[in-house]
Amino acid sequence: MKSPVEVRTQWNLSVPMRDGVTLATDLYLPRMDDPVPALLLRTPYGKHGDEMVRLARYFAANGYAVAVMDVRGRGDSEGTFIPYFGEGQDGYDSVEWLAKQPFCSGKVATMGASYLGRIQWLTALEKPPHLSAMVVAVTPSDPFVEWPTGVPVPAHAAWLFLTSGRTMQNTSAVQWDKVYEHLPLMTMDEATGRHMPMWREEFLHTQLDEYWKRLCYQTRFEEIDLPIMHITGWYDDEQVGTLRNFEGMTSKAATERARRSQRLVVGPWGHQVNKTQKLGEVDFGPQALIDLEGTELRFLDYFLKGEENGVAHEPPVSIFVMGMNQWRVEREWPPSRATYAKYFLHSGGRANSLFGDGTLNATRPLAEPSDSYTYDPVRPVPFIMDVSAEQISGPDDYTAIERRDDVLVYTSEVLTEAMEVTGPITAEIYAETDAADTDFMAKLIDVWPTGFAQRLSDGMVRARFRLGMDRADLIEPNQIYKYEVDCWYLSHVFLPGHRIRLEVASSAFPKYDRNPNTGDPLGQYTRVQVAHQTIHHDQEHPSSIILPIIQR
Repeated sequence: MKSPVEVRTQWNLSVPMRDGVTLATDLYLPRMDDPVPALLLRTPYGKHGDEMVRLARYFAANGYAVAVMDVRGRGDSEGTFIPYFGEGQDGYDSVEWLAKQPFCSGKVATMGASYLGRIQWLTALEKPPHLSAMVVAVTPSDPFVEWPTGVPVPAHAAWLFLTSGRTMQNTSAVQWDKVYEHLPLMTMDEATGRHMPMWREEFLHTQLDEYWKRLCYQTRFEEIDLPIMHITGWYDDEQVGTLRNFEGMTSKAATERARRSQRLVVGPWGHQVNKTQKLGEVDFGPQALIDLEGTELRFLDYFLKGEENGVAHEPPVSIFVMGMNQWRVEREWPPSRATYAKYFLHSGGRANSLFGDGTLNATRPLAEPSDSYTYDPVRPVPFIMDVSAEQISGPDDYTAIERRDDVLVYTSEVLTEAMEVTGPITAEIYAETDAADTDFMAKLIDVWPTGFAQRLSDGMVRARFRLGMDRADLIEPNQIYKYEVDCWYLSHVFLPGHRIRLEVASSAFPKYDRNPNTGDPLGQYTRVQVAHQTIHHDQEHPSSIILPIIQR
């Protein structure tokens, strides 16, 4: 084990960007004789925060020059904060400034989570010559991947409120449950008491147009030839971004060097990775927490310092298998040995609520009656979450919500053997409605012997975007359509005595905005109407959830 070195600091340096704006930066430098690789962390949350200081001192003590920078318009930096737009160019300029400093060996890695993760990808697309590696955690995807609704999710307003002005704002001062009920959505910022121009601007672009394509990176993996460590948690609100990024960087589209130098770590964590072994009522055990900084350090030591520390010979994927609550390494993601099994929806026509007759099994349906429910936007199905967007969701108990008649519940028989599900989860739902536009939600649940209904993963589709987010196409009322619902990824073992459950509904509020069912322009409506929904599961319309099964 290496002995840490002494660290010296330089506070609030002004780093010039190409347009003359300067960005405030703190330096943490190891007292070493020779130049060393550098790490760059660019944040809108304050370079002086306790977590930033802790990380910077840790990596500096282990032989890296660390620069922590307030992004443009935040903290002590000049300029105007416009989230994400322009971060690629600022990232390029910051990397190249750092590489030219006398303490730097010329190799620079970027590091950070969430906003700090996404802007690393935007920086990489600018191809700064000295960018040598990235460590990215809980990274948001391209626009509309995590919110396929055409409009910002309500909790985005809480984030914009938090980052309004130059310093962090107090989100607890706002009654968010009341704010989220405001219509029209486009003026929801009024209900917070703060005018937020970015919130309103996003409502002018309710599909994937040129405005949003400037922020897209997940279609350009072939342009990024870098070693990257990807980190997320199964209950990260933006989990899908990290896993798709790893898939993209290990696909045939990526360069051969990039494919060999990707690493993935997925724990039983929320958006704050590796902070607690317990989320909600579920304790994932002492193995849930790992030496994550040590793992990152070994990755950087190998790719930036050339240390032969074994990283090159280790399996690239490390996942925590929930249910069994154990870590496991894999050679690829998703595992190619998975067998994709369809579990079909069945009922006698009354799958409404926990007390209905909905079942779930591997038998393809023949002649069966459909299930119907009424979706009223005034009384949407609740989604359990922190309304201030600190952590949108977790392994919450949905038993109480499953008592509603506007939630269809399909449950398997009690399992006699353990069943592992590891990989992407997709629901195929055949549905009709009497509305011009509506939503369909799917949620995968693990039902414990106690009745505890643990949310595992979920997703939604907005009918007008069933063909993609680059076009809006209203549906014909009372016609049957097949909807593919992306429920993201999972690694979980359903234990003996447990049951598999699928919920189907038309709202998950306030995770997603309420569809008014009218077909009116998104975000600008105040008028809503009730929709009458029908879910089909017969021979011609075999609604199902597709589970990637790993033989144990």
